[in-house]
Amino acid sequence: MQSKQAILAIDQGTSSSRAMLFNAQGQVLAQAQQEISCSFPAAGWVEQDGEQLWWSVLAVCRDVLQQARLLGVQVLALAITNQRETSLLWQRDNDTLLGPAIVWQDRRTQAQCQQLREEGDEALISQKTGLCADPYFSASKLQWMLDAYPQVRQQPSDYAFGTVDSFLVWRLTKGTVHATDTTNASRTSLFDINHLRWDDQLLQLFKVPKALLPEVRPSAGHFGYCDISWFGERLPILAVAGDQQAAALGQGCIGAGGLKSTYGTGCFALLNTGEQRLQSKHQLLSTVAYTVQGTTHYALEGSIFIAGAAVKWLRDQLGVIRSAAETEALAASLPDNCGVYLVPAFTGLGAPYWRPELAAQWSGLTLSTGRAELCRAVLEAVAYQTYDLLMAMRADGATLTQLQVDGGMVNNSWFCQFLANLLQVPVMRPLQTETTAFGVALLAGIEVGWYAGLSELPKLVQAESWFKPQPDPLREQNLAGWQQAVARLLAGA
Repeated sequence: MQSKQAILAIDQGTSSSRAMLFNAQGQVLAQAQQEISCSFPAAGWVEQDGEQLWWSVLAVCRDVLQQARLLGVQVLALAITNQRETSLLWQRDNDTLLGPAIVWQDRRTQAQCQQLREEGDEALISQKTGLCADPYFSASKLQWMLDAYPQVRQQPSDYAFGTVDSFLVWRLTKGTVHATDTTNASRTSLFDINHLRWDDQLLQLFKVPKALLPEVRPSAGHFGYCDISWFGERLPILAVAGDQQAAALGQGCIGAGGLKSTYGTGCFALLNTGEQRLQSKHQLLSTVAYTVQGTTHYALEGSIFIAGAAVKWLRDQLGVIRSAAETEALAASLPDNCGVYLVPAFTGLGAPYWRPELAAQWSGLTLSTGRAELCRAVLEAVAYQTYDLLMAMRADGATLTQLQVDGGMVNNSWFCQFLANLLQVPVMRPLQTETTAFGVALLAGIEVGWYAGLSELPKLVQAESWFKPQPDPLREQNLAGWQQAVARLLAGA
């Protein structure tokens, strides 16, 4: 009977909204995708149209539900995973958004975060939230919005703040539920991850009225019903999780030591540390991995802002390639990188540097540099940044025996093999590469009774390919070149 039942997973990302239908065996029965755009109204600013975001989600869900009806599949529930720190503010009574969504990559609050560091507030933020004072996180974005719309602070109960997940829950339930989960709340810089609650001291620091904030719930649980007007049926929303945490679950990283790295718009390496929160001494983040069935697990996370976004930049801004798939053959066509490096700080450098003011920088360009060298430098840059993250995790005491990867970039086998050679650990590419949507569908699967608990999830994760480390005589030279490129950028800032 379960083969005729499914869960609808919404994966609302930076570059697209997707809906996917999973059965209990983890098979994709139907899917739909719609690209969405970002705008860049000023240097360092990244925005999205919240209404376009909403209507794209509605469109892909309706498409997939129509496919389900044609297949004779019963959809039991809906689950949501999302780009995390992106921030929206709206009016409760009429759903009107106050301006565009401020995307996680946005750096407009750089000066504000620098002031927090100079005034000694970063230690408080880190101790309570596991995060640093950086524009990446939602609190400074929300503070900027509140300064731009002063009426909100005067009548905060008339307005609502949300990351993308809580905005979608609000819209889907037609304003009956204003809620988020612990994984998304942990990315705001307003949430005490030690006690799992909004923190009054942080709210005061960022000048945020508590009345604006959503209720925080477990990642697997009841988030209300979709209003019948949207899909013609009252589907329950049974799981919500931030995209990187959902991807870790989709990779079966449910216990301490599980490590995955997702290569989408950015790159995010997440190491499950179990029920104990670890404080990194090497500028990694501590975050909530999940809260399920009364248990909360934590994670160390390394956040890289630019990964697949640099490949998209090669395609859309430079016209070097027509599709991302071309980069594999172009990179493989070269015996080495010809000394060309890119430090892709297009929106600043994330972990382990946390330098939001930096800009991207090429080095080693000559008149002989062509398409292949540029493509290879972009792919290598993502691998080098991953190396930096994993070295920081090792320095924090983590034992790394393998890396599980997912996201659009891992369809490139040259990149996966280069990564394995560089890291000197086996790299596993799963059969189910849509691990973000898969992970949140698994959480909803617990709620509908498909699985007794998290311990059953790893059985559903299968490897498509293993990339085992091979000797690379250029490895040390490549790493030295990368480190010199980063040092030049840091020195010139």
